[in-house]
Amino acid sequence: MSAAAISVRHLSKSFPSAGFLQGVFRPGSAAGREVLSDINLEIEAGEIFGLLGPNGAGKTTLVEILATLLLPSAGEARIRGYDVVRDVAGTRRQVGYCPAVADSFYPRLNAVENLEFFALLHQLSTRQAGGRIAYLLDLVGLAGVRGAAFQKLSQGMKQRLALARALLADPPVLLLDEPSKSLDPLLQIEIWRFLRDTLSKKMGKTILLVTHSLAEAASVCDRLAIIHSGKIVAVGTVAEVQQALGGGDLAAAFERAVGQASGDAMGGGC
Repeated sequence: MSAAAISVRHLSKSFPSAGFLQGVFRPGSAAGREVLSDINLEIEAGEIFGLLGPNGAGKTTLVEILATLLLPSAGEARIRGYDVVRDVAGTRRQVGYCPAVADSFYPRLNAVENLEFFALLHQLSTRQAGGRIAYLLDLVGLAGVRGAAFQKLSQGMKQRLALARALLADPPVLLLDEPSKSLDPLLQIEIWRFLRDTLSKKMGKTILLVTHSLAEAASVCDRLAIIHSGKIVAVGTVAEVQQALGGGDLAAAFERAVGQASGDAMGGGC
């Protein structure tokens, strides 16, 4: 069994052109539109690992499989040794998931009330929940709006509340889908520092970070993978990825990676 915090081996995901729900809820269903193709990744404990790619590359699909929200069509994935298909309950105890869109809260409940509800789902006692919620709201900078209804919060505040929710049960692994995308530049830098210095260095969390931001990937991540059209194009440290893709900065490397992958895909279809 791999010692990696996250292990993905030969993972693929296809959504059938007909019978969509069959493809979501049953692994190995008839192939249709392939979203992920033979993905292999090893992410070590305590590492911040970036998943960088254009829209439609398959980043969110991969994260949703790791969060046990989707089933793969082939291959396997493990979180701290727990198989995401065969041991859903065990996997969910290991992960905190922060989606790209922070809309799965009750709009008329305030920040505390929303977190209290999700704490119940994590089977935290009232006493545990109270202390944990106060701590997390302070940690993500929302203590001053703890009594405000969710629908009154700014989009950036909603995103930070989603991050607090992901941390409720103090999971060792965090799956974060663009957690800073709705924030202004100063708050983005604050979140980057929070991920790197607090969650990773001080708390020892393993973080899989989905991002469209080259600056975020370069500033925050220990290693990263560039994914395009459902395939891993390059993986390594920023310096390793840049060198493997012909040198220059990360922007140039990313442009070459995506262009090369597109060319391969076009060539393969001729």
